[in-house]
Amino acid sequence: MDLNWRKSSRSSSQGDTCVEVASMHGAVAIRDSKDPHGPVLAVTRAALRKAIEDAAN
Repeated sequence: MDLNWRKSSRSSSQGDTCVEVASMHGAVAIRDSKDPHGPVLAVTRAALRKAIEDAAN
């Protein structure tokens, strides 16, 4: 699957804590930018939104 990956705006400027996201049909794919061929986590948009909200609180 060919995805259009984008680095999170919350990623470290030193490149040591980088998360990339890509939109998928009905989900969001998440990966570690240091390991682009490694595992990908796919979650629903609602689940990602909730995780971000919970982390902010």
